[in-house]
Amino acid sequence: MPEIAEIARAVHFLRIHLVGKRIASAEAIDDANVFGKVGTTGAAVAAALKGKKVVSAGTQGKYFWLTLEKPPHLVMHFGMTGWIHIKNDKTAYTNYFKKMEDSEYTVWPPKFWKFQITTDEKPAVEIAFTDPRRFGRVRLVDCPGEDIRQHSPLVENGPDPVVDKDRFTEEYLSGKMKSRHVPIKALLLDQTMISGIGNWVADETLYHAKMHPEQYCDDFSDTEIKKLYDTICYVCDLAVEKLGDSDQFPEHWLFNHRWGKGGKNSSSKLPNGEKLSFITVGGRTSCFAPAIQKKTGRVTANAKTEPLVKEESGDENVPPKKVRRSTGKTAEEESAHESALPEKGGKPTRKAAKSEEKSTTPAKGKRSKPASSETSNNKKVKVETVADDAGRRRSGRLRK
Repeated sequence: MPEIAEIARAVHFLRIHLVGKRIASAEAIDDANVFGKVGTTGAAVAAALKGKKVVSAGTQGKYFWLTLEKPPHLVMHFGMTGWIHIKNDKTAYTNYFKKMEDSEYTVWPPKFWKFQITTDEKPAVEIAFTDPRRFGRVRLVDCPGEDIRQHSPLVENGPDPVVDKDRFTEEYLSGKMKSRHVPIKALLLDQTMISGIGNWVADETLYHAKMHPEQYCDDFSDTEIKKLYDTICYVCDLAVEKLGDSDQFPEHWLFNHRWGKGGKNSSSKLPNGEKLSFITVGGRTSCFAPAIQKKTGRVTANAKTEPLVKEESGDENVPPKKVRRSTGKTAEEESAHESALPEKGGKPTRKAAKSEEKSTTPAKGKRSKPASSETSNNKKVKVETVADDAGRRRSGRLRK
């Protein structure tokens, strides 16, 4: 997901190519997710942009906006895969958007575009907002341009460590940490506390601060809090200064070695020899160096350490898929369990049971009750079948 540095990069290009210019034409797809879930439509966005002069572009954490010569103004969030494309200019960079091929910069409009605009100058500037997975959000905010941060959604978010130096202070961070009782990684990811810190920035910060990601935020000393504040500023300032270009990040940064989780061409240790590991806390995966980031206080009880595993899909940025079942085991553990069951005699194997279930399937046109399985508490649950990314059919979740 684009974070504080990537947003700064997008806004940098908007200021160069769009601010101060008038939009001659605008077109938008009426996407019910990107526009509809924040109370607008593609048609309304296109109408708000067409013919307007762009006065400024701003950023707060993971949000950014365009202020027009008159309201409403455009406020955007990239979600997981959103981005701003400018025709004949590469706004992204290879190390972060590995799937962006050169064709996406030469073929116009780019794939997965949600809205596109053209300026009235010669030659015209053409810009498009794209989002393959449709988690991005584009909304209209009707207020004076200078008051845009006093309105939703920006007003609900915490200070930006780079643009809000007057608000994001050591005292502010200390107060938030001492008033909450959540893992420190969760606190850093909470956008109502601090704007712009996502998964990689949080991991980078905790690595430099030598803090374990699952330790509770209210269990750190004042000295440790000061260290964390300094490292947040260090990581965010430098990442934004380099406009998120990871080729310019220091070699010792965790960012350069964290991707792939054991996949092809990935690293399992830092240049100084420190081994990397992954831990899941509160549903989020964290990369950390156990020998450096030691626990100094209480930690959450539901964390799960994950091994470095080869990713079969070949995508270095996507961790291996896991299928959780009623037993609480991963797909790999279940596979090992299945192979240990007897093939002949005793109870039939899961595969045999599945085969038998298929053979007893009623003929077309006849109705039957859904298959069921008894759990330990004697409640019946429906067994579903899902396909994993490799195309194999496996038993999926057990739902009540």
